[in-house]
Amino acid sequence: MKDLANVVAFALLSALLSGCGSLPGKPGPGPEVPRPDTVLDPATLYQENCAGCHGKTGVQGAAAAIGLPQYQAWVDEATQRQIVAKGLAGTSMPGFSRKSGGLLTDQQIDALLKGMRAIWLKGDVFAGQRPPAYTDATPGDSAAGASVYDASCSRCHGSVHEVGPSGSVLNASFLALISAQAIRTEVVLGRPDLHVPDWRHENPGHALSDKEVRDVVAFLRSHQSPTPGQPYPRKPSVSTDGATP
Repeated sequence: MKDLANVVAFALLSALLSGCGSLPGKPGPGPEVPRPDTVLDPATLYQENCAGCHGKTGVQGAAAAIGLPQYQAWVDEATQRQIVAKGLAGTSMPGFSRKSGGLLTDQQIDALLKGMRAIWLKGDVFAGQRPPAYTDATPGDSAAGASVYDASCSRCHGSVHEVGPSGSVLNASFLALISAQAIRTEVVLGRPDLHVPDWRHENPGHALSDKEVRDVVAFLRSHQSPTPGQPYPRKPSVSTDGATP
């Protein structure tokens, strides 16, 4: 009986020793959680760094619809890389590269951009038409832009003094939240994800010229204010004797 007990004890000890290599909680050979700077999956990088502003699929976000094939065809990869790496001054777009104070390595930014373009950049999305350039340093004529606005924008956004069915784009508070480049991007590309027409369909049958785009952007910017939302309307105060001071 004693010998049997010894055999059983030895068997249990052997089983325990043989299982030590797979005990719960024993660290594996590599890190339990990958180091953030080793993540190179474009989908993961996009969801963790971009989706919050640009939307889960690159559209219907508060920021530019970078998931549109039109956007990817319009903005070349080098320009996109500079935007992602360095951000855009004066806007809510931060720089994501480590040199700009961000968390992404150059390799991660390359992986992110190539992944986005592999998914969203498609064939001839402009049907052979050449859109106005992404940037234009030539000053626009806001007076001429007012006529462009009336012909191409006012039916949806209203006149200077009236709000249209799609809301005002001349409101100073709205314009304080959007940069000159963002205005140009919306005028040229529209927002197909939000049913906003592009430069070819702003005025049915008439695609806006480079000059018209430049001028209408200048017109919109002319309505920006250094103190948006002010002065606030105030009711006249009345003194105790009924007179207005």
